[in-house]
Amino acid sequence: MTATVSHSSRSFHDRFVALFYGQFHRLNRFLDRLSGDPELAADLAQKSLVKLYQRGSLPGRPDAWLITVALNLFRNARSTVSRRQRLVTVGRDRARLALDQLPERERQLLLLMAEGMSYHDMATTLELNEASVGTLLARAKRAFREHCDAAFDPS
Repeated sequence: MTATVSHSSRSFHDRFVALFYGQFHRLNRFLDRLSGDPELAADLAQKSLVKLYQRGSLPGRPDAWLITVALNLFRNARSTVSRRQRLVTVGRDRARLALDQLPERERQLLLLMAEGMSYHDMATTLELNEASVGTLLARAKRAFREHCDAAFDPS
């Protein structure tokens, strides 16, 4: 029986390693865009993958599971630090400025869309009704465009 357990553990380990190499950069990129902090993003991506390894089995949709865990870790990290002030500096990127001005859910929807997630996975990850994802995304896109336009409006 020990050989069977060892074989199962090894199989999980091999699948996890493949998943790690396939998902770490995507997860890190998402978190970096969300937080604007590359060090925090790398830390949270690693913690998310550690939680998956500690779980001992892969969920049906590991990529969606990892994003959900990463979002929860991000919320926890952000709540322990005072709310980041929105500073507008000359050198900041126009898209970053617009993203920073959006409500959290809209920002997350746009970033998940940019990562190629399906409406179903976005709904699951953000605990939304799948039927409302299209409408919420349309609003988020409109608000993003308005903030982009306002960021460089000279009037």
